[in-house]
Amino acid sequence: MSEIETRLKNAGILLPETPTPAGIYVPALRSGGLVYTSGQLPFVDGSLLEQGGRGKVNEINQAQAAIAARVATLNALAAVKGAVGSLDAVERVLKLTVYVASESFFSNQHIVANGASAVLYEAFGENGKHVRSAIGVAELPLDASVELELVVSCSD
Repeated sequence: MSEIETRLKNAGILLPETPTPAGIYVPALRSGGLVYTSGQLPFVDGSLLEQGGRGKVNEINQAQAAIAARVATLNALAAVKGAVGSLDAVERVLKLTVYVASESFFSNQHIVANGASAVLYEAFGENGKHVRSAIGVAELPLDASVELELVVSCSD
C-alpha cells in the first residue's frame, strides 16, 4: 500500500477500485508529467451514492452534496492510481473542477467543492492544495449531484 493510501486509510478513507467508464473513454490519461481524469461521479460499488449523490443541490442538501464530492474525488484518485500505478507518484494536485447540479437560486457551489478539496488536502497535505473552479449546471449525467475532474503532476 502506498504512503498516500496509508495516510487515507489512517483517516478512515479507503480508495475504491478504478471506476469503470460509462462510454468510450478512459478514466484517466497521462501525458508527459500530467494526468487528467475524466469526469468522476459519486459512485459507490457501481451505483450513485444514495443521499446527496442524486439530483439538484439546494441549501438543504449541500452538506450531503459535499460528501458526494468527497466520494467522486476518491474515484478520481483511483483513476489517477490506475494511470500511474501508485498515488505516491503524484507530486502535486494542480486543478480541480467541480460541477454541481444546482437549483437556479443556489449559489454555494464552492461549499460543495470544499468536500473534494478537503480529501485532496488530507491525502497530499500542502501538495494537495490546488486551483479550483466550482460551477453550477442544470443537469449532470445519470442525475448526479456532482461531477469533477482532476489534473495532477506526477514523477516519472
